Amino acid sequence: MNGDVDSPTARALLALELIQGNPGISAERLGERLGVSERAARRYVTILREASIPIESSRGPYGGYRIGRGVRLPPLTFTATEVLALVMAVLDGHHDAGDPTAPVGSAVGKIMRALPESVAAQAEQVRRSAAAAPDRAAARPDPGTTSALVQATSQQRRIRMEYRSEAGSQWSSEVDPWAVVVRHGRWYLLCHSHRAEAQRAYRIDRILAVETLADLFVRPADLDPVAALEEHLAVGWEYEAEVLIEAPLAQIRPWVPRSLGRLDAVGDARTSLVGSTSDPTWYAAELAELPVPFRVVGSEALRAACRTIGQRLLDAGA
Repeated sequence: MNGDVDSPTARALLALELIQGNPGISAERLGERLGVSERAARRYVTILREASIPIESSRGPYGGYRIGRGVRLPPLTFTATEVLALVMAVLDGHHDAGDPTAPVGSAVGKIMRALPESVAAQAEQVRRSAAAAPDRAAARPDPGTTSALVQATSQQRRIRMEYRSEAGSQWSSEVDPWAVVVRHGRWYLLCHSHRAEAQRAYRIDRILAVETLADLFVRPADLDPVAALEEHLAVGWEYEAEVLIEAPLAQIRPWVPRSLGRLDAVGDARTSLVGSTSDPTWYAAELAELPVPFRVVGSEALRAACRTIGQRLLDAGA
């Protein structure tokens, strides 16, 4: 090794990188990767702990070293490829990632400034030159509101929130926050509403204020937040939909998004789909992707949309 890597500080930082990338690594294995004895490897771990880096250890066949949680963030190491991928992901999701005054842009800037020039150069060039188009469909909520909801969800504490609906009406409600779910660029709070005495899903970008209360709640043990949200979004819309699909439930389930509605077996060979939509044309287009025959048995609006799409496809192939 060269002189820089042979220094105790350099080896301690290399030990940190190995522990971060290999949680549960043993002292023996750590020494092998560092090219030193097991005793020396333990000494480097001691140096890290003296620097207030939380290195935890456990005994036994599955024991070893791992990074714990402390009051300070331990040093992180990235490859140039990892940093570039991180910046690309942030740019893809947030068009303001290049704005140093925005929370996301400020956070990315701190990461970039902490990295060696050789690692950060390529990612910084992409960050400055990329012109990310804003996603008009996305509705990103206030970070403070989201943080309060996530914390209340984690602590299973009831909240009181102020909400403004899409129509503009505003009201207050106490809810048990079960989960925060992100779906297609929109953030939702899945919860039990005491105002409605039922499960509800609210857009977090429409939540105006959050107050965490002392009351505790118990989250449903079998809750699947994503499935519950998608099923919730499939009901209560203007146009009802009932479709009979000529395939057994097990075969067709992977083809039908939960957002279309509820699937139920009809005998051994057919499946019923029951849901609702505000856009029959969109719903009909989703049905058109099914690889098996189906028949709309409810909703004249949906039947008309299916006929329109069918005729359009026939005309295209004429």
